[in-house]
Formats: sequence, structure tokens, C-alpha cells
Amino acid sequence: MSSRHSRVVRGSALIAGLALAGGLATAAPAIAADQVKLTAPALTGHHEVGTTDLHLVDNARPDPWKPERRREVMVTVTYLADRSADGPRAPWVGPALGSVVDQILAGKDYLDLPPGSIDWKSAKRNVELGVPAAHGAPKPVTLFSPGFGAPRETYSALVDDLASRGYVVVSLSHTYESAAVEFPGGRLEQAVPPGEGPEFMKKALDARVGDVRFVLDQLAKLARGQNPDAENRPLPRGLGRSLDLSRVGAYGHSYGGFTSGETMVHDRRIDAGINLDGAMATAFGYPPGTAYVPGEVTKRGLDRPFMLMGAEGVGQDGKPLEHTHRTPEFDRSWADFWANQRGWKRDLLLRGGSTHMAYSDLQVVIPQLGSRVTQEKREAVIGTIDPRRSVAAQREYVGAFFDLHLKGRDRHLLDRESPRYPNIDFID
Repeated sequence: MSSRHSRVVRGSALIAGLALAGGLATAAPAIAADQVKLTAPALTGHHEVGTTDLHLVDNARPDPWKPERRREVMVTVTYLADRSADGPRAPWVGPALGSVVDQILAGKDYLDLPPGSIDWKSAKRNVELGVPAAHGAPKPVTLFSPGFGAPRETYSALVDDLASRGYVVVSLSHTYESAAVEFPGGRLEQAVPPGEGPEFMKKALDARVGDVRFVLDQLAKLARGQNPDAENRPLPRGLGRSLDLSRVGAYGHSYGGFTSGETMVHDRRIDAGINLDGAMATAFGYPPGTAYVPGEVTKRGLDRPFMLMGAEGVGQDGKPLEHTHRTPEFDRSWADFWANQRGWKRDLLLRGGSTHMAYSDLQVVIPQLGSRVTQEKREAVIGTIDPRRSVAAQREYVGAFFDLHLKGRDRHLLDRESPRYPNIDFID
């Protein structure tokens, strides 16, 4: 991965470039003779987990990409489940979206697999669909935003695990920017053709911030006992009562991490946030002499806790590139944010052969494909880091951050580096 590619991909996930640039066929892919059946990683929290989807329509906001329509957002709410409940395991992706994800991964510029190599229809998360929420006190709420162009469904390893640790996690797709969003009944809304330059990226950022704030409004309705689902589909029993909207966090990968910080500038309902390897600018100032357009969060910082978690890349000279606030030549926005951040802050580096996409479910999926994926392709996408150690470290540090800042529970994992997680470096 070149230095330039490494830098740009942190603002817009690699999956977006492939999905948007080439367009997506709507026909179902051919089925490979020997499909791989995926297994989701076990959850590490102490709680059973349930999940449900909501179709939300913002009647007060025209869609920024299609102004003749009202803005529609699909979200997945993942929550603590009643231990006595028993329901079917939730699909990893919906049937229509599965064909889209399959096409993206099959591309020669990505994994170069025969179409239909993965059995997405049988792939299940380790959560139960639509079961009643657990009794007891309401739980903190966290909002998750995916990378530019990426579906929310491709981050289940992080989302579901955080829920198992005692959180309600609400993940959202950003319609017409995400490669595809599956709505009730199998309706698939694909991304609009991509634009270029800071104006296009700012439009996308504003749409994302509007989506997150709108979803928070709808969660408030849900907590009051209303059903905000556009089709008025039945909700899991007790779901609204499980939300503690006095304790709200936001986190995301790539442009989703930027989204989390930028939303915090505009909405004080969010108490703490995490950026997973995302540049916080709509133009990166690269190559030298081109525009650098930082976000408001970059210029102003925050008075609330915020954590950066970066990854590595490889330059054209073969030397590692580290995404931290100490490498402004790589990403000036992190250096500027760090200088302006007024609240609690940490900068953690996932090292040992990580890449940008190590923060996605590809870290779980690609190892299960075995020799079907060449070593070169595997290393280009998820690096050489041990995938199990990588996922374990991400889950632990994300959980520790929200435990500290939303639950007031300090496990001291964020005080200093830990020998239990040697792939995490603290960047002072």
C-alpha cells in the first residue's frame, strides 16, 4: 500500500472506492462450488445480546443526495437480552446486502475471489433476533458510524461485543453514501456516484452528522415508549426502557471516527467518543501544496473525553507508517486535534502489522477464507498482525474507554501500556 493510498484511505474506507467507482450489479452472483461458511467470534462480555433493526424517516429533512425524498436511515439496535428468552440468531447481513458485499470482496482489486465464495445466507452473528430486553436499570447508549461507503453490518465483531459488556449499541448506515443499504422488504438503496474534493466530502460529513443527531432524537422517542419505526413493526419488549440517554457515547471507523468527533462539536448529548483510524479533514493537504480542510472538531477540539486509535501502513520505501498525532506528515488532522483537545485524551496505536481495515469485520472474515486469498492480498487488506489478538485488543480498549467515561468504572487499562495487549502502544 503506497503512502498516498494509506493516507487517503483513512478518510474514506477502501471498500467505498471499489463499491462506488465500479457500480454494483443487482443480479445475484454465481455460487462457487465450495462456499465458505463463516463463524462469528464469541462475545467476551457477561450478557446475552439481542438485536433489532429500525427504519427511521426524517420528515423534516430532505435527503442531501436525493432532495426529492425525505431522509431515510436504517439502524441496528443491539442490546442486553432477557436471559430467559430464546430466539433465532440474527443474520450477519441481509440477503440483498449479502450479494453486494460478495461482489465487493470478489473484485480483483480486493480479494480476487470467485463470486459466491462466501455463504452469506448462512452467516450468523452471536446475537438473538428480536428477543425481549433484559430487566433492570437502563444501560448507556453508544452510536456507531461505519467507514465511508461501508455498510454498518461489516463491524459486528466490535458492535456486538460492546453490547455484551452492558451497552445498547446503535449502528447506522448512511444512505446513498454506504455502498448499499437494505430496507424492509429487501429494498436496496445503492450509493450515488462519488464526487471529488472537499465539497463532496463535506456534504457527506454533514449528512452523517445530521443522521446521528436524528437517530438520537428517535431514540428519545423510543425511550418515552413510542415506536419510531416507519412501518411500525413490533419492537422487542422492554427495548425503550433499556436506554439511558443521560450516558451517550459515539465511535466509528475511518470517516465514522471523524463523524463521531464532528457530531460531538454540534451535539452536547454525546459525552465521549472514539475515532478508529479516521482522518479528521475533508481534504488532507496531500500531495504538498494541495488543500488541507480540517473539520470543526480538528480546529476546536472538545471539552469531553475523546480517544484516537490508529493503525499502520507501509510506504513506497517499504518502511512502516504509523497513524498517530506525532506523525503530522502522515495525517496533519490528528496532530491539530491533539493540540486543540481540551478534554481527556488518549492516542493508541495498533501495531505489529496492522492496517486500516483491521478495524472492520474483514479481520474476522479473511482468515476463514484460508488459501482462497493469496498472502499478498491478505496482507494488503488486514496486514500481518495476528487477527485474534487484534480483535481482542480493540474490544478491550473500546470497552475500557466507555466503562470509564460512561459508567465511571476505571479498570486502569488506559493508564499505561499492558503486557496483556502488546500490540497496543500509548502515544504521548
